[in-house]
Amino acid sequence: MKHKLNTYITLIFSILMLSGCDLDVENSNAVTEETFWRTSSDFNAALNTVYGALQFQGVSGSGLAFEMLLGDEAGTEDFYRQIEFATLSFGDASEQVVDKWNQLYIGIFRANQVLEQLPINMDVFDDPEEAVAIEAQARFLRAFYHFQVAHTYGGAVIRTIVPVGDEINAPLSSIEEVTNQVIIPDLIFAKENLPETWPSAELGRITWGAATALLGKTYLYSEQWEQAANEFREVIDSNLYSLAPNNLDNFSHLTEFNTESILETPYSTEFNPGANGNIVDNNTFETGAEASGIARSMGQLQFGAFNVVLPTYYLHELFVRDEIDPNNPINDGNTQSKRMGASIVPVNGDGLYYGLPINDRPGWVFGQSSYTKKYSNWYHLENEDGNDRSEINFRHIRLADVYLMYAEAVLEASNDFDMAIEFIDRVRRRAGVITLSQYITDNGGFPQFHISEEVNGAQPFVAPSAETVMTHLRRVERPLELCFEGHRWKDLVRWGIAGDVLNELLQDETWRIQNQTGILDVIVDPNVPGSGAGVAPLFIREKVRPDFGQASQNYNSAIHDYFPIPALELQTNDQIGN
Repeated sequence: MKHKLNTYITLIFSILMLSGCDLDVENSNAVTEETFWRTSSDFNAALNTVYGALQFQGVSGSGLAFEMLLGDEAGTEDFYRQIEFATLSFGDASEQVVDKWNQLYIGIFRANQVLEQLPINMDVFDDPEEAVAIEAQARFLRAFYHFQVAHTYGGAVIRTIVPVGDEINAPLSSIEEVTNQVIIPDLIFAKENLPETWPSAELGRITWGAATALLGKTYLYSEQWEQAANEFREVIDSNLYSLAPNNLDNFSHLTEFNTESILETPYSTEFNPGANGNIVDNNTFETGAEASGIARSMGQLQFGAFNVVLPTYYLHELFVRDEIDPNNPINDGNTQSKRMGASIVPVNGDGLYYGLPINDRPGWVFGQSSYTKKYSNWYHLENEDGNDRSEINFRHIRLADVYLMYAEAVLEASNDFDMAIEFIDRVRRRAGVITLSQYITDNGGFPQFHISEEVNGAQPFVAPSAETVMTHLRRVERPLELCFEGHRWKDLVRWGIAGDVLNELLQDETWRIQNQTGILDVIVDPNVPGSGAGVAPLFIREKVRPDFGQASQNYNSAIHDYFPIPALELQTNDQIGN
């Protein structure tokens, strides 16, 4: 059995919210504020519910599939309900827009309950340091939830108290206000008061490293480059973390809480077996499945093809051009990079997929050139119980991400592209591919991998500079290493390049559609003009799937960079303007 911080007691604080019941009979067994908060165990139980909100599907599970369709890493078919995100036609009543807002604020509410009760019940702690540690964890989680709200919705309603009466109505604050008033102060406190490690039985609790890394990310998003670089460097120089030996180690239930992990949400199929994976800690009296439902959206599953999240041709070609270094000992017979093998599966992929040779797997239709592997159960079958449950933990922060964010911060702060290349190459070396330094030594520069060789015939080499390395970091390294991990749209938005990327990839898409006959030249059905199994490098099946036409046409920065505030929040909170 895995050590998990997920034996949550979820009913306690929801019950505390129930008021206004005009019953004449008093229940002597009821949990109230007068009967709770009387022991340190009560506070730890309460803290566990704050952690429990991480498991909500809109925060760390299947709801993120909607967001993965924003940008350049994934497309989908028009018969899935998620298509409104791929086409940028979502609105204030869309599923993930509503669910994520509600779920994040449940987490914030739970954190505030703990933080309000701590100072008035300090006498229940035999060890004052235990109370400080609880406060630090609760404040980190409150900061994390506020960060997610602010950078998903373009601002947040600041909640640092449990609202009573008219306090429930509060204005929407800007990202800058939320950052300065809540996120940074909470993370600084957490950083100063959290341990570097916890005992093995407490795996999953927030550490100093998580607080420091998120503080660095907060500064990065605020364009405070030197502060960001300093925080990331502290994490790196602490030597608490190292890249896991293989990319797949970050997306397997067998290698969780590994040396690369900084912040991850735990899941397990051992709890509440048989419950649907989408039911996670979401009502008053049950803890739910405590497993993720994301596998249904990501992979084909054992008995059918769902595949909501489909890699774009752009992402697939990036992986194709991720050239293996024959001298890197991490490569052991693989013909494709280690991170391709952990992230996507093309029709000519290495190894097995759900226990079958890849070409024997049904479902290679509708223009697919590859399928998604991350966060799916493709590598094991024993836990696929027909309920779309996965016990693969969701990683929010890992060391490879910190390396790449550090590279970005030093580029912005000092144009130090040599330092940026050093940390980019650490990530590339683990993937088993040729490093930028090797390309530069051999050729005087490195390829512009984001330019499609299939469409343009070649990928020009460029000399290293702050500008060219930044372009590589943004358009190549981060999508290759971090695809389907919940970062991509936020990255494109904060860089201000979302519209440019969509327009550029629409041009590639248009070329593929116009040249479809050459791409699909292996006839599958002679009665269907243009049908084919595809040719190198992408082996697109049957048709060219249009991923960017509507998104490029619809994109409006003021409307689509951030989710709209949910309609119900606008209706019930009269201090948020329409």
